[in-house]
Amino acid sequence: MTNTPRRRRRLSARTRGAAIDYGSALRAARDANTATTPQILAHAAAAIGATDLVVYLIDFGQTLLEPLPDHSAHASVPTTETVATTMAGRAFVDQQVTTADRDDGVRVWVPIVEGSDPTGVLAFTLPAVNDEILRSCEELGMFAGYLIVAHARTTDLYNLYRRRRSMSLAASMQWDLLPPLVLKAGVVTIAGLVEPAYDVGGDCFDYAVNGSVLDVAIMDAMGHGLGSAMISSLAMGCYRHDRREGRSLEAMHSALGAAILARYRDHSFATGLLGRLDLGTGAFTWTNAGHPRPLLIRNGRVITELVSKPTPPWGIEGAPPTVATEALEPGDSVLFFTDGVTEARTPEGDFFGVDRLVDLTNRYASDLLRPDGILRRLVASVRDHQRSDSLADDATVVLVRWDGPGGA
Repeated sequence: MTNTPRRRRRLSARTRGAAIDYGSALRAARDANTATTPQILAHAAAAIGATDLVVYLIDFGQTLLEPLPDHSAHASVPTTETVATTMAGRAFVDQQVTTADRDDGVRVWVPIVEGSDPTGVLAFTLPAVNDEILRSCEELGMFAGYLIVAHARTTDLYNLYRRRRSMSLAASMQWDLLPPLVLKAGVVTIAGLVEPAYDVGGDCFDYAVNGSVLDVAIMDAMGHGLGSAMISSLAMGCYRHDRREGRSLEAMHSALGAAILARYRDHSFATGLLGRLDLGTGAFTWTNAGHPRPLLIRNGRVITELVSKPTPPWGIEGAPPTVATEALEPGDSVLFFTDGVTEARTPEGDFFGVDRLVDLTNRYASDLLRPDGILRRLVASVRDHQRSDSLADDATVVLVRWDGPGGA
């Protein structure tokens, strides 16, 4: 949390005793048009003296913060903020309230968090700040996240403002399949990213925390585009159905392969991993359908690949699945990825490769970054390696971190 001492001494008695009335804000939002969210937040924030409020949403590529339109007056016209080089981007990446002195007060940038998922930034100006006011700012960012996620079910506006360019039909289908990109649920944290964000076709992932168990899956359908997106949709639908029926990993694995085989008789297939983590003990079990092996990270370094006997990809007949088991230690992470990561190549044909992935994971994991921060840097490295903002093949990464039964 970045504070500004000079401004901290200038709080008026009215501002010091102010509190945001979230009850009134919720009542205002209940029957409001979803386009009025910035005005609702601005009205609520006025209680702590906030002016010139702007709501930014992160784009699908996780590189730019897009301002939501607002018909109220601003000191300046809001523009797109880059994640890499701006104060708004710093607040988003660090997930901390960030401040800077201005002639008219203190400019404040607050992370917008939808549950655990960072999805944007609030920016506004305050006369001055202290610890109490900064806590109110942080709470306002959480409130904004819950307000946006509740409204997002009934409008396309937030989705559209997050798009920097047109999205392919396949990518739109895939994004609708994905869960939130970040979840912190007690002793476990899950983060995932997919690339190319606006043209992803066959890659997807899913997870669910059900009591003391985390289920996680990553899938990669053959090909690219609409055909692979349809295979992924079938695979994901089958997986979620069987998971909600309480079926075992073996049963889900077999049913998924049978569903694709029954629908596609042209040797279409999908590779993937199904995993299950006991949150109380750290026992991790998984099955592998012709997919790259996940990496086990301990003490900030990759210590091994998680090896299991794979079946053929789903949609190709073969042996029944074998369930493998690994005992995780508190603080361990498991990195899942699709072959689009390791097979990304330079124009000269140099593959990204598993060794480079391991080296970079060691570098970023040792920096004690949050799981989503590690993935953001890994995906940026893949793009840099290919020397293109858009990857030739889908590349998906998922990181699961277990903090131990006591939440170390």
